Amino acid sequence: MVAFRNVVMRPVYRVSGRAAVLALGVLVAACAATAPRVLHFGMEDAPEGKRLMWPPAPEIPRFMFAGQLVGEANFRETPAETAGVGGFLRRLANFIIGEKPPTELQRPQSGTVDGTGRILVTDASRQAVFVFDPVTGGLQVWDKADGLANFIAPIGITSGADGWILVADAQLGIVARLDARGNPGRAIGRGVLKRPTGLAYDAVRKRIFVADTYAHDIKVFDDDGRLLKVIGSHGEGNGEFNFPTFLAFARGELYVTDTMNSRVQVFADGGDRWRLSFGRRGLYVGNMVRPKGVTVDSDGNIYVVESYHDHLLVFNRDGDFLMAIGGLGQETGKFYLPAGAWADNRNRVFVADMFNGRVVVFQYLETGGDGG
Repeated sequence: MVAFRNVVMRPVYRVSGRAAVLALGVLVAACAATAPRVLHFGMEDAPEGKRLMWPPAPEIPRFMFAGQLVGEANFRETPAETAGVGGFLRRLANFIIGEKPPTELQRPQSGTVDGTGRILVTDASRQAVFVFDPVTGGLQVWDKADGLANFIAPIGITSGADGWILVADAQLGIVARLDARGNPGRAIGRGVLKRPTGLAYDAVRKRIFVADTYAHDIKVFDDDGRLLKVIGSHGEGNGEFNFPTFLAFARGELYVTDTMNSRVQVFADGGDRWRLSFGRRGLYVGNMVRPKGVTVDSDGNIYVVESYHDHLLVFNRDGDFLMAIGGLGQETGKFYLPAGAWADNRNRVFVADMFNGRVVVFQYLETGGDGG
């Protein structure tokens, strides 16, 4: 027989390196969950009195650079978050694990601001919708378009009825319907749309406007996805289109970027009556060669992205040219093949600066001055 010695068993507390890292990660996540970050646009970093204005002095300024969106870098820790145990654990985790690359915009196309203040941006390169949420202090990325199908080429986006977000996917040929958490519902326009790009919504008449670029028309749906009417056809006359792209709806009027006709058309009475066409080809600032994004502020000023010459053009309600912002470049106030434009109820004007991988934000100064 084998004799067994009496052995006193003592617990041995050994934690593998992997387990330690996992435990540390859990602690960091718990701390992060209780301390939301703050959305910053970057303009806060500008020295007092050094903010960029347009037009420059001695003219009365009408626009101020209000910052830009690039991705996770826009969300910064609060002083309370960087201090204490939570801040120490985050720094320790970053030292041990290494900081993960931040989620960033690549090729932003267009955007909208919903009723909660979230800024939603489509990114065709990332094949997703970026959601900048100033309330929760976080960035979400939505990639589901319809059921289990992912986005392929999300372009236009707008807020619809009952908190739904509408996203036009040019490659899938649908308008995706997403709830407030990004979960897809039943898509609109399958089998009807050829290449949907721009979107706009009339909250009064409950109409969804879709720029069907390859069909050279604007299709109008109700909230249930039924096709109500078709506006326009291929041509150069009033109410006709040649590859329309982006849309806006404001003050009861529909604005259509008629891209290959190098103009913008405006339809009054909820889109039922043609009112105005403005813009023409040319080599001068204010001319249109490849107009894309379009939006309108509370004073009725119309903003048009001239992508070929990398400008944001400003017109009055009658289509008279007022001024331009931009030019080719990477520095503040310059663009590189910009795409969509949109405005919010605070008269902030957003421009998807596509090949610079950012969204540039301007503040319209309604009465001039320094915005104070």
